[in-house]
Amino acid sequence: MTSQPRRAAYWLQLALTLAVCAFMTVPVVLSVLAGLTNNIFVGLSSGLTTRWLLEVWSLYRGTIFLSLGIALACLACTLVIGVPAAYYMALRRNRVTRLIEELLMLPVAVPGLATALGLILLYGGWQALRTSWVFILIGHVLFTLPFMVRSVLAILAAIDIRTLEDAAASLGATRLQRFFTVVLPNCRQGILAGALMVVTLSVGEFNLTWMLHTPTTQTLPVGLADSYASMRLEIGSAYTIVFFVMIIPLLVFMQVMSTLGARARRHVPQTEAAPGMQVAAAPPTAETRHA
Repeated sequence: MTSQPRRAAYWLQLALTLAVCAFMTVPVVLSVLAGLTNNIFVGLSSGLTTRWLLEVWSLYRGTIFLSLGIALACLACTLVIGVPAAYYMALRRNRVTRLIEELLMLPVAVPGLATALGLILLYGGWQALRTSWVFILIGHVLFTLPFMVRSVLAILAAIDIRTLEDAAASLGATRLQRFFTVVLPNCRQGILAGALMVVTLSVGEFNLTWMLHTPTTQTLPVGLADSYASMRLEIGSAYTIVFFVMIIPLLVFMQVMSTLGARARRHVPQTEAAPGMQVAAAPPTAETRHA
């Protein structure tokens, strides 16, 4: 008697899942097909072609390389700034660090256009900076930094980093040694998750970039909007295909790295030293030598 309600619930959940997947993927599939057809208004009966992809490449390849460069530079900046910041906030959980954490979320809560306008008012007078891709990078770092900090901070809070820090310090490790041999190995899953968010958000960010870009610093999302606004829909759809070709391998690569890291941690033998005890070989301090 109970098997029939369970089976009905299973099929209902499956149908709901398939409906949600179709709702999310059908527009993407139609956009891809539009970029490969000779005439979008006639449909597939007009034939398939790669002409629009070649035209996008000839017109907008500079935006593709610029977007990738800004995304990788943004990832480097958020790693250098965000991981130490999360480490500091995980060790010192007080009102000040909580206030800093909330302030970091302001660029996410505030509309991107408002943040970009503030950057223009603050730094727009510096002509060299205003016309450089570094100006867009500053906006992307402000927008993506909270995602890196939150991802790493969540991992550090879950593993009780203070206890690991105390254990490493008792073995004579310096603060720098503790950071590289205890903190980073234990929070690499958070770093990978944050890196995935930073790269994808930077590549696809439009609001900030649209306000901060110049004709010589046009990124991929801005070029995509320009192609839809000023050219044939087939070119805009082909540009969407280029965007997918860029972003999907990055997503797959980072997901594979995250999965491999999780498997490696699960298969560590119990006899091996824990990641938090990797500092055992650290050079002894003067106190430990006398002891």
